[in-house]
Amino acid sequence: MPIPPFVAELRALVGTRLLWLPGVTAVIRRGDEILLTLRADDGEWAPVTGIVDPGEEPAVAAAREAMEEANVTVTVDRLAAVTVVPDVVYSNGDRSSYLDLTFACTWAGGEARVNDDENVDVRWWPVDGLPAMTPSTLARIEAALADETAARFTPPPS
Repeated sequence: MPIPPFVAELRALVGTRLLWLPGVTAVIRRGDEILLTLRADDGEWAPVTGIVDPGEEPAVAAAREAMEEANVTVTVDRLAAVTVVPDVVYSNGDRSSYLDLTFACTWAGGEARVNDDENVDVRWWPVDGLPAMTPSTLARIEAALADETAARFTPPPS
């Protein structure tokens, strides 16, 4: 589902104005591979991402998005990073800014495939052979793959 119903309702009220939304990134690992989707909206490779529904726990949203977008079940292992994704302007003029919660996830089952209309391809990539991606996306993947216990975040300026 490309636009959650609650976002469509907000858009009816505010038009294309900038919306601040909670989002999740699920960096799904299977051995030495990670699952990436080729997004239909911008043609970029990226991990599974999505918007957290009102009242939904973010880790639950990450697992839900993995199933909705790529037909895989995952364990959500840890919060890897908390970041603000640079503003996005969609082809219809809608503007959004996302508070992103990146989760390190492990593949638990399911044959990865395109499972919705948000993506045009889904595939496993070797960790040491990833396609070109934005710096923001690469930073989220790096945080999820790092052997750390604490989440990464950008501290306030001093």
